[in-house]
Amino acid sequence: MSSDTVPRWPRIDAIVREDGSGEVTIDGTFHAISAGSLEEARVEVLRRVTENAARVGRPVRASATGPEGLWNLIVHPDGTVVPEEDELAPSSPVSSPTPQAPPAAAPGSVFEPPAQQQQPQQQQPQQSEPRDEPGPAGPGPGDLDAEDTVRRLPTRPDAGTPGPAGPPGPGGAPGTFTPEPAVGTGPGIEPGPAAADGPRAAGQQPLPDFTPDPVPDAGPGPAPSSAAAAPLDPAPLDSVPGPAGPVDTVPGSTGAPSSDTRSGEGPRSRREVRESFLTHQQDEEPATRGFRGVLTRIGIRVGPSEDERAERADERAVSQHWPGPRTISMVNGKGGAGKTPSTVLLAAVFAQFGGAGVVTWDNNQTRGTLGWRTEQGPHESTLLDLLPQTDRLLGPSAQAADLARYVHHQTRDRYDVLRSKPIAMANEQRIEPQDVDAIHAVLSKYYRMILIDSGNDESDPMWQRMIDLTDQLVVATTTRDDHAEAGALLLEALATRDGRSAYLAQQAVVVVSQADQKEPPSELERVADGYRSLARAVVTIPFDPAMVDGHLRYGALRPDTRRAWLAAGAAVAGGL
Repeated sequence: MSSDTVPRWPRIDAIVREDGSGEVTIDGTFHAISAGSLEEARVEVLRRVTENAARVGRPVRASATGPEGLWNLIVHPDGTVVPEEDELAPSSPVSSPTPQAPPAAAPGSVFEPPAQQQQPQQQQPQQSEPRDEPGPAGPGPGDLDAEDTVRRLPTRPDAGTPGPAGPPGPGGAPGTFTPEPAVGTGPGIEPGPAAADGPRAAGQQPLPDFTPDPVPDAGPGPAPSSAAAAPLDPAPLDSVPGPAGPVDTVPGSTGAPSSDTRSGEGPRSRREVRESFLTHQQDEEPATRGFRGVLTRIGIRVGPSEDERAERADERAVSQHWPGPRTISMVNGKGGAGKTPSTVLLAAVFAQFGGAGVVTWDNNQTRGTLGWRTEQGPHESTLLDLLPQTDRLLGPSAQAADLARYVHHQTRDRYDVLRSKPIAMANEQRIEPQDVDAIHAVLSKYYRMILIDSGNDESDPMWQRMIDLTDQLVVATTTRDDHAEAGALLLEALATRDGRSAYLAQQAVVVVSQADQKEPPSELERVADGYRSLARAVVTIPFDPAMVDGHLRYGALRPDTRRAWLAAGAAVAGGL
């Protein structure tokens, strides 16, 4: 497949940095990279891009940016990396580029300038002057390498002169002969394993007979006795008749060799050549929305618009299941900044599209309102009731259904809520850091995703222990200046707390909600622009009356608000 025929989807952009950090964005889905060095980051990026190429079953394009600059690559499912300008069609007379290391290879296999990558060796025309010195005329500088000579030259007994006519061939025509099965014996070349037995011994059909073209006398000296000792033909490789030796051909094919010319490997087996019946092309579903969706419903298959494709990409991002539980914490040192709505609606997004196994946790010493904004179950249990049972729930006899006594299931949005007890004074429900560990251990055992609604006291040991357990940080803020400033100050403070907190702050997602319906859209963008240098992603949420008071339900929101929260969920998923 030439570079012109490699589709431009999925869109893959990758960045690596000197400190080992980086990111890969695949069709808008963000994947953070954190490695110990630049070289390890390169290997991790190559692994992700190669997995994507294997998933779609073909090479993919990738735009790579590193300390040396920006360049475009073609990445194959087997890990081969080729600069886009060097990817040639199979019919080109230039030999295929040497494949790069697989995804687990040593550093340097990706994100290096194209000049440093191994370039394909090109065939140089051989001089036509007669040779004065007798002797074997093996490949010299500028000629093809020995491996290519063995693979591509015909196995005829004498490449310099036709030689004496042998017995009639299978067709009865005089002067024809069956090519010798042995490959060349030039310098540094070992005969292949099939040289001793020939094609019949390998269970293959004999190669077709052919009459060699007469070759003019190249000058005095003994006639060469093998193909490896004959001068190389300056014509392009595709014009050389016949394969280099016994090859495994597929019955019913034209008899062409089945070697992989792209990777430079030898002949492949029949199973490797045959296309599996289980391989299916990943077809894009037709449009379902707008005018395009109307055409689809009346029987005219139309592809989706770019907006619908982007929405599908966000849905795929939030539908993923990750190996091991993930903890997401909503933070802002200012009350009323939108932490509870962000917790509820992000949980609804992940549960609606990704399935069960999502829980929200009100980690607040001072009257957390998560229970007030969500549906109550058939009991009034809180985390204070769960805490004495943590040892039993972590034991081998505990069952997932036992948690129904302590959490409140949201029947429409399909996630659970672990409430605090807002009617109690803070000194009556004091939670210590070890209690936070115990609750988190129980929730991690029974849920795949934990979303924590935090309090406002950043000095509280309960709040700080939550940060230590967090995988993805979400800063919730409105367009009010005091809310936005409090969130920015928190990120700056975390950047100086310790290395892990600094990484969380750098990879944070900021959700900016419109505080007043009368505010112009420019206010959202003003606050969002102020955060872009502080966080990995910033998402804006329009004003919606359903978010002001009462129970929060994803289905009660306006369509554009639901789309915004889906985008926020996809941004969060990019850091998991």
